[in-house]
Amino acid sequence: MGKPASSSTEGAASRAARAAAARREAQRKERLREIGIVGAVVGVVAAVILAVVLLTGGDDGDGGDATAPGVGSSSGPSSTSSDAGASGAPGAGDGTSSLTGEVTEDYGIAFGDPEAEHRVVIYEDFLCPFCGRLERETNDDLTQLVDSGQVVVEYRAFNLLSRVGDYSERAANAFAVVMDTAGPDAAKAFHDLLFANQPAESGALPDDDWLVDMAVAAGADEEAVRGPIEDLAYGDWVAAATDAATDNGVRETPTVRINGEDVDGRTVAELTDATFAAVGGRP
Repeated sequence: MGKPASSSTEGAASRAARAAAARREAQRKERLREIGIVGAVVGVVAAVILAVVLLTGGDDGDGGDATAPGVGSSSGPSSTSSDAGASGAPGAGDGTSSLTGEVTEDYGIAFGDPEAEHRVVIYEDFLCPFCGRLERETNDDLTQLVDSGQVVVEYRAFNLLSRVGDYSERAANAFAVVMDTAGPDAAKAFHDLLFANQPAESGALPDDDWLVDMAVAAGADEEAVRGPIEDLAYGDWVAAATDAATDNGVRETPTVRINGEDVDGRTVAELTDATFAAVGGRP
């Protein structure tokens, strides 16, 4: 006598659920494997950055009403409050540490010698393809200029492309989460990974699990970042960063500002050339 139909149906459903779970785990492992390959390259850049001293502060205003997560924090974890999204500014330090990397009060992370002649501020949206191209064209050489003491570089992410979807906001939120839970050096590694694995505006956009995987690959603790990434805990910070960029006259990405003056360029190539010309050339 065969099994009751209901038991067979339940057994098939159980097997399907197990198979789906196995597929998800396999996909997760594959993502981590791919991220690890890129992470190895990012790690080389991060190692160079570890040799420099960070300058806090900005070139154009006080950054609005909300301070950035972990202002003044080291590359280790900052003290995160339980209501991270309440003010958009948890984990603020006293800004007195002399560190390899610091979160600024202007919603960014900055790297460089305090006595450097030039301060380069780059406004970015993690979905902007031109920002991705600019990163590929400038990141290595700017890192060398930072290491040589010639420039301070500050990266400010905000939400410009909300019309495309919610990825820009979620990515900037995750950037703030990594800043606050793992420190500015991990945030820089996370920043680099997002651009190295940047999705297309017209394609399927990464989910929160992908952002968590990127954060972990950058050096963050999964338990510390998963909740704030999934809950958009730093949404107020993203909104404040976006408002600050608008108030500072930023209307497009990427916008490069050197010593308080916008760098002109109709194309990424022109913007890249003008950026290096303004700081004395490529290394």
